[in-house]
Amino acid sequence: MKSRFVRVLMALLIMLAPLVTYPKSADAAASKFITSVNTTSKVVALTFDDGADGANTNKILDILAKNNVKATFFLTGSGANHHPQYIKNIAAKGHQLGNHSYSHPDFTKLTATQMKTELDRTEAIVKSLTGKTTKPIFRAPFGAVNSAVLNGVGAAGYGYTIQWNIDTIDWKGLTASQINTKVQTNIKPGSIVLMHTGAGAPGTPLALPTMISQLKAKGYKFVTVSQLLAYQNTSTSKTYTVKSGDTLYSIARAYNVTVAALAAANKITNYNLISVGQVLIIPGTTVTPPPPTTTVKYTVKSGDTLYKIATLYKTTVAKIAAANNITNVNSIYVGQVLIIPGTTVTPPPPTTTVKYTVKSGDTLYKIATTYNTTVAKIAAANNITNVNLISVGQVLTIPK
Repeated sequence: MKSRFVRVLMALLIMLAPLVTYPKSADAAASKFITSVNTTSKVVALTFDDGADGANTNKILDILAKNNVKATFFLTGSGANHHPQYIKNIAAKGHQLGNHSYSHPDFTKLTATQMKTELDRTEAIVKSLTGKTTKPIFRAPFGAVNSAVLNGVGAAGYGYTIQWNIDTIDWKGLTASQINTKVQTNIKPGSIVLMHTGAGAPGTPLALPTMISQLKAKGYKFVTVSQLLAYQNTSTSKTYTVKSGDTLYSIARAYNVTVAALAAANKITNYNLISVGQVLIIPGTTVTPPPPTTTVKYTVKSGDTLYKIATLYKTTVAKIAAANNITNVNSIYVGQVLIIPGTTVTPPPPTTTVKYTVKSGDTLYKIATTYNTTVAKIAAANNITNVNLISVGQVLTIPK
């Protein structure tokens, strides 16, 4: 009798099982890949990668302080363990902190779990030293990024993967003059400049005073990466999430790029193998901005005031307050979405160039063939004197 009851109970459970629903975990958004910000405002973010020794950190901090410049430092956990006081000094001076992994591995060769471990270890060390978080900005070691990295980093809580559009390659031991020339000749509104704090870049602290004074003379304002992102009008780098029925050919055609360029940007070796939900970087694309609108929405950020926002959009505090039913003009909060009345957004002109990040095995000839241009044109556009000398992670302008 007892065994019969058990059999009946088991049968009922099997029948009811399909009716039971289980909560699904929400997919985290992929990290946004940023090389620069599309803006007409003359703003620039100086960024420093801090590795094993951080030998020049305090020299750099002193120069930044003397010139009243705030910068962004991407920290490694191993470096923080090696020179914790330097990390404390960076935070104490009010600079932004970003995550550069723990042991500086190539993230394209890691699993999502391994990526999270690298990021979490560094975050824990930096927080224990400074009380500050490295989120939401991450910089990939070697600049090695693909769709899997953006997904893994995004899932770990880093909404922005920060690349650069000016690589000083200071780690090669360039002189102060060479470093400064690279910055001055490639600067544009919204630029992100890559430099390093280690002993291998002795020219950097020597280059900084002149670099800063010359950029100031050109009208540039120095901001942290998060401050720079607030200036962004439209993204200069787009991602696409693969849907059912998509092929690399259909995606490439939709964005007017080649299959080869799309595959190269995402390190895809088999053109027929992409998966639903995969996030692809679309190289050399611009987001077509919507037509001008007479109403703009603005999300309040840390440090914002109504006066600052009104000045930015060339309107008045009273008009913003009225449009948003604000009775106390001193009371706004981070994350609040404000309607900016009576403004017009003028879309930027379309870009005529493509940015390409050099990957392992690349040559100028190979890149030129991919983009249907010549080695000479790429060399001229990037001030390259030796066409056989390019480095992994270097960002090239590909002229049309």
